[in-house]
Amino acid sequence: MKVVLLPGDGIGAEVVAEAGKALAAVAPDVETSEHPIGLEAIARDGEALPAATLAACEESDGVLLGAVGAGDYSWSASNPEDGMFALRRALDVYANLRPFRAGAIDLVIVRELVGGLYFGERGTRADGTVFDTCEYRPDEVDRVLRRGFELARRRRGRLTSVDKANVLATSRLWRERATALAADYPDVELDHLLVDTAAMRLVEAPESFDVIVTENTFGDILSDVAAALAGGLGVAASASLGDAGPGLFEPVHGTAPDIAGRGVANPTAAIRSVAMLLEHGLDRPAEAARLDAALNRVAAGLRTPDQGGNATTAELGDAVVAALGADARQELADA
Repeated sequence: MKVVLLPGDGIGAEVVAEAGKALAAVAPDVETSEHPIGLEAIARDGEALPAATLAACEESDGVLLGAVGAGDYSWSASNPEDGMFALRRALDVYANLRPFRAGAIDLVIVRELVGGLYFGERGTRADGTVFDTCEYRPDEVDRVLRRGFELARRRRGRLTSVDKANVLATSRLWRERATALAADYPDVELDHLLVDTAAMRLVEAPESFDVIVTENTFGDILSDVAAALAGGLGVAASASLGDAGPGLFEPVHGTAPDIAGRGVANPTAAIRSVAMLLEHGLDRPAEAARLDAALNRVAAGLRTPDQGGNATTAELGDAVVAALGADARQELADA
């Protein structure tokens, strides 16, 4: 099995290094290779997603992405984040799964990832008017809604579809398709919420949600709200999945240029993304569970500065590797 590591920019390289160590410890037979994306790729190859990087990703079994977009890139005609968007579209990883667990909170946001405002036509008219277009085809809506229904069926059987149907035509299509598809999933309870109401309820009663499914922009915003409730962006992981080919796995956080290079970034989200890669990308749920368990034990006593501790990025990563080693030795002793 082959996994591509894309460190990216800012703290991406720091957290991906620790995630790579955790992957090697829990699944040493997995082959990894590292490739540039984002600002690093622009500086080196002149484009945010070099052809060689894309080819390696397409030939892999899974891709781990750090973060892109740090620093001053005014010298370049390219936007480093364009590399991330191009990769998502090329792999057609339309369903972005973002789980959040903390105390009574246990929910998953399924965000449509390759459509909507982020991929629609945009520009500036002669009179100075600037526009961004949000478009969705029915089949694009259906496929991510089905992911939401199927995930809810495997969990607690509740799906909340989030839209802005009182204003937006794309949201009215979204609500119509969700209602129509619900007939195929009689064991799943479907409800609809406007995005502003969903944001308020996430803050007031996050434990009331099971699975949330929504379009690209709303999913981006709501998942950051959920991350804040579940311990911060430093612990939020994600899996972006399509119907074929490799998945894309990445922490929800950004490049954090204010702390880049200081060795204090929290690698938890990147390591949890490796667990999601093992489960959803490599079909190795046992290793995913081992890694999650080891990380949970470490996180109970070791914290980076964003969570009020003083552990470094490498110290937390090393502790996870040590915990995995202790688990392996215990399994041998029990055998």
